[in-house]
Amino acid sequence: MSTMEKLKEAANFLQQYNTSGAKTGVVLGSGLGDFVKEIQVKNEIPYEDIPHFPVSTVEGHHGKLIFGTIGGKPLVAMAGRFHFYEGYSPEDVVFPIRVMKFLGIETLLISNAAGGVGEGFKVGDLMIINDHISFAIQNPLLGANDNNLGPRFTDMSEPYKKDLIAKAKTIAQRLSIDLKEGVYFGVTGPTFETRAEYKLIHLLGAHAVGMSTVQEVIAAVHAGMKVFAISVITDIGIREEENTITHQEVLQAAAEAAPKLSAIFRELIVSL
Repeated sequence: MSTMEKLKEAANFLQQYNTSGAKTGVVLGSGLGDFVKEIQVKNEIPYEDIPHFPVSTVEGHHGKLIFGTIGGKPLVAMAGRFHFYEGYSPEDVVFPIRVMKFLGIETLLISNAAGGVGEGFKVGDLMIINDHISFAIQNPLLGANDNNLGPRFTDMSEPYKKDLIAKAKTIAQRLSIDLKEGVYFGVTGPTFETRAEYKLIHLLGAHAVGMSTVQEVIAAVHAGMKVFAISVITDIGIREEENTITHQEVLQAAAEAAPKLSAIFRELIVSL
């Protein structure tokens, strides 16, 4: 079965739940599943029930697709995403993003947990992603291109939409939430970076580093979707003291910052 056939089968199965005709999609990262509490849930579908969907294997990822509303605005939310480091192909990682496109999603809001490598970051900061560096990941568009998904050569000069960034900044100011802004560096994981790698990533112009998001954004832009993304800084990569990082610390930091992120996402969705 071709990728296109799999996408259509998954989208056709899910269309019965998309009764409100959602145009907004949300992807929730590690420890950020509490945003689900903001949603007036109409339907929850476990990933294993969706034709051809991968299944999330990472702690902190719930593994279900949620149809509901926030402030009366319909949306589809991924509570749990897929990563290249889990053994999935890039095509698997972006499969749900493409299914969202087939469901009629036009705007995609993405969150993640990331390590801070820029100066002035502290654990718990929120960073709007205004650009990314994808050299360290495998591009999900490699191989034969299907024009039904998007063009052969995709312009990535504005992967994160400036108008959505401006809206988010206005919302944050109104809610007295401090927002950072910067470049996200995508890596494969699953190891956290070495001290030397953190320094190199910083020298290359990035402010945060993480193991997700970039492949999803490439596929979303390829499909013509508008993207807004935000990182929760859950650890600081460049520091002189003991530099060990655990996944539990990442989840805890993400959970503590989740209410601020939820507030921004909620108000942004309502404004769309």
